[in-house]
Formats: sequence, structure tokens, C-alpha cells
Amino acid sequence: MEDPADALEGFEDWPAFLRRELPARSGPPDLAAVLGLPRRPPPPRVREEGSRRVGDVEVSALSWDVGFGPRTRAFLLRPAGADGVLPGVLGLHCHGGVKWTGATKLVDDGTPPPDAAPRFPGYGGRAAANALARRGFAVLVHDAFSWGSRRFPLTRPSPKWAPWLAALAAERAARGVEDGPAQRYDAHAQLHEETLAKAAGVLGTTFAGAVLHEDLVALDVLAARPGTDPHRLGAFGFSGGGGRALLLAALDERVRAHVVACMLSTTDALVGRYLDTHSWLLHSPGLARFADLPDLTARRPLLVQYAVDDPLFPPGGMRAAHERLLARHAATGTYRGEQHPGGHRFDVAMQDRAWAFLEQHLAG
Repeated sequence: MEDPADALEGFEDWPAFLRRELPARSGPPDLAAVLGLPRRPPPPRVREEGSRRVGDVEVSALSWDVGFGPRTRAFLLRPAGADGVLPGVLGLHCHGGVKWTGATKLVDDGTPPPDAAPRFPGYGGRAAANALARRGFAVLVHDAFSWGSRRFPLTRPSPKWAPWLAALAAERAARGVEDGPAQRYDAHAQLHEETLAKAAGVLGTTFAGAVLHEDLVALDVLAARPGTDPHRLGAFGFSGGGGRALLLAALDERVRAHVVACMLSTTDALVGRYLDTHSWLLHSPGLARFADLPDLTARRPLLVQYAVDDPLFPPGGMRAAHERLLARHAATGTYRGEQHPGGHRFDVAMQDRAWAFLEQHLAG
């Protein structure tokens, strides 16, 4: 496979210069400050929106207010008929360039999809949250900031992006591709994320910080739900959701075990050729000065699943991250790394290994 174009062509030595010449930070390092996390609010008041049985899983719709924008919509899944206290897991959906939907990337809530598109792409065609709930977990999945119920309306493009969207629509029409509302929205949202990241920086936060703030609120909701053990909490995520799981565990010690699927490399290996294969969710300004991505991992049970042929990550960067984690977790033995053949995905076989890992560390 041909290497991606280098976004820093002609300036490949810029990252090394910045690492060498930027002044050291004063005071103790603080991940929350680097990400620009707002103050942690009290747990929100949760509104129950109804529930239904989907196969052998009870799926409850919830919503809450984080203090700005529309209400967050979420789903809580439990094995049907379970009335005891269960370990809780936060399911963190991927980025995938698809912001029209959020939590429903992981959840079958019993409603038919609005179109004939394949369901749960990247997840082996399976509703991952339903599959984990069947194994005896309370699983909460929420729409992240700018996805699903938390998406921006984008009723009209800015003058900067309007020509780009018009050109894209014309090119696709010339190829006979007829886009629906979701496809048109996601094309706009992909460009709009650049504007969101700019706005976040102006406001003193980061795009990832906005997302992680809402993940922390969701963890509070999960911990407070009746029938969930607040002392046995975990998280999992694929792709962008895996990066969220990594940072969530680093920010909150209540995450006792977590799974990161197809979302880890050393930072140096990404800068340049692999910048444009990832969104602002991974590339937070200032994060590399604070720590390399593997060094952000919490020293609690962690499973990282690498896809050997993943086009979004350099093989050398994945190998270096694995070796770094083996050394970082050597004293505790809390890290497990798995190499899976094939490309970027979190398929059924990988999920089953992830669920067994969470069972091992949370279900006892």
C-alpha cells in the first residue's frame, strides 16, 4: 500500500524543532488542563424516555442536559429480566466520519434503520452494546458532542465551506450518486469539525476536551444508575471511541478496565504522513508536549487491539506503542496487546475477546 502524502512536506523537521525549542511547562502536568476540560458538573438529572425488549436485552432510552446545546440522548442496556447489581461499562462510539448518528452505531434499539445501508459498519454487522449486555453488563452508550442528538444543525454552510460542498455535490451527481440527508449532513460535518476545533481553541478548550467532558458526565450517569455497581466500571471503544476510552481512563480512576480497539500509536509516527487520516479528536493541540499517547494510559487493566494492516496507523508506530506499554505496565502486568490480521475494524471475533477481558476484570 502506498504511503499517504506527508502533510508537512518540506518541513519534516518542524516537530523536532518544537520539541527542542518550546519552553518547558511550569507546574505539575495536568491532562485536564491540556485538553481544556470545563469544571466537572454535578451528575445531571436523567429523564427516562421509555424502554423496550430487543431480543434478550432490555434497552432503555435516557436523556440529560449538560448545560448547553440540545439534550444528550443515550441508551442503557441490561440483560432482559436481570434484577441484580451488574458491572457497568460505557460504550464509546467511533468517529467514522459519520456524525448523523452516534450511540446507534453500537445499539440496536429495536427501531428499523431509515435506509437500506448496512448496519453497524466497522463492527462486523453486530450491535456491540447489545452483545456485551447479554453477557451480564449494564452498558450505557450516549451521543458524544457533535454526534447524533448532540449534532450541530448545519442548516447552511459558511462562505468558506459552501464552494467545497457545492463542488462535492456536483462531482457525486456526475457519477450518478444520489445522496440522502444523512450523507449530505456528514459531508458538511466533516468540514465543520475544522471550524469547531478553531472555535474550541479560541474559547480555551479543545475539540477532544469537549467530547471527553461529556464522556465524564456519562460515566457519572452510569455510576448513579440503580442496579449498576459504581465500583465495577469499565469502558470500550473502537477507532475514535478507543481514543476516548484511553483518555477517559486516564482522567477518572473509576474506570477499572478498558478496551482500545484500533486506536493507538506513538505520536511521532503519526505526525506528517498520518495527520490527515485522523480527526481533531486525536490531534489535540499541546497534547504531544504533555505526553506521548501510550504514556497517557492508566495503569489499570487495559486491552489494546491492533489491526496489523490498519491503513490509519503506521506499523512501526503501533509496534513502538506496544513495546512502550509493555514497559509502562511491567510492574503491574495490567496491559495486554493483541495483533489482529486485517484492516481497521472491531469485528465480532475482536469484540468477543474484548468482552472476555472485561468479564475477567469486572464481573468477579
